[in-house]
Amino acid sequence: MKVIYDPETDTLSIILKDAKIVESDEVREGVIVDYGADGKVVSIEILDASEHTSEPQGIVYELKKTAA
Repeated sequence: MKVIYDPETDTLSIILKDAKIVESDEVREGVIVDYGADGKVVSIEILDASEHTSEPQGIVYELKKTAA
């Protein structure tokens, strides 16, 4: 998985897997979901990202622990 913020376009991309995009759908204004040939989500793009977060250039990654 890869997260990319482009300050020039103010776009935040969340790439879930490296696959060819065959279809894109704007699910909400400014939120685009890309799908692969198998119909599964490949990536999510958020336009005007700085309007949706206070710090678009910062990220916190958290891995939830599983119950033992």
